[in-house]
Amino acid sequence: MFRGAVRGDLPQILKIYDHARAAMKGSGNPTQWGDNYPPQEMLEEDIDSNRLFVYVVNGQIEAVFAFILGADPTYAVIEDGRWLNDTLPYGTVHRLASAGRQKGVASAVLEWSLEHCQSLRADTHADNKIMQHLLEKNGFTRCGIIHVRDGSPRYAYQKLAATQPLE
Repeated sequence: MFRGAVRGDLPQILKIYDHARAAMKGSGNPTQWGDNYPPQEMLEEDIDSNRLFVYVVNGQIEAVFAFILGADPTYAVIEDGRWLNDTLPYGTVHRLASAGRQKGVASAVLEWSLEHCQSLRADTHADNKIMQHLLEKNGFTRCGIIHVRDGSPRYAYQKLAATQPLE
């Protein structure tokens, strides 16, 4: 079951992000989230803005992610490629993390998110081979490179809803 996160979920959410950071470091991606990303203040803001969601299985939070509808300023400029379709309204998945107890959790998150928009975008660090594989396994296309707020590059991905044409 998917639902909006609430402040009472924060202790579990913080544990999931701790687990995700450790998993990222263990898989050769120590710098994307470092030791404290995302900060609790950002998560509280996401909750208050109704854009942080949790995936609950058998009463346990198995994943947490930000799902944001509308243009993302970091996606306004893409280098070394182009979006599959740059005219459709889109949603974006950010800060996806799994508790690591269930298989298929991230795929379920991506599928749910695509049900709520015509086009779904995501980005990830060059060292995040796990997320790159996950996105490609779920039918996302690597479209190019975008730069996040601090200027560092990220691989940009997009998937269109089944009924949407390529541009």
